[in-house]
Amino acid sequence: MTQPSDADVTEYLARVEPAGRREDAVLLDRIFREETGFKPVLWGTSIIGYGRYDYTYATGHSGQTLATGFAPRKANMVVYIMPGYGEFADILDDLGRHKLGKSCLYLGRLSGVNEDALRRLIRAGLKDLATRWPIQPT
Repeated sequence: MTQPSDADVTEYLARVEPAGRREDAVLLDRIFREETGFKPVLWGTSIIGYGRYDYTYATGHSGQTLATGFAPRKANMVVYIMPGYGEFADILDDLGRHKLGKSCLYLGRLSGVNEDALRRLIRAGLKDLATRWPIQPT
């Protein structure tokens, strides 16, 4: 399980390679800060999270994880909307080029992404998550 760390997010972002991915990561950090109102926290070694929540599944499994966030990966920027993207087809239609996983959104360069749609998606994801679990600030 990925855990929150005390690592400095600004320092982490300064080390993201290549330079284009770093520029996009800094922009995403600003967007997530503005849209969530939460401070970023580095989860594990590479996921930048905003907000957190505690969960307990019907199986009894419980834990804590980030409410939303992103990871600047080599191949793509990965955006995490918990608990997933199933209800957001209308926003995704406006987003631009992307690929979907269960709760992961894979983006190339942000220059090909509609920033307004991305901001709406972050807000919608948090609103949806808050109907299931209380979100705590970070």
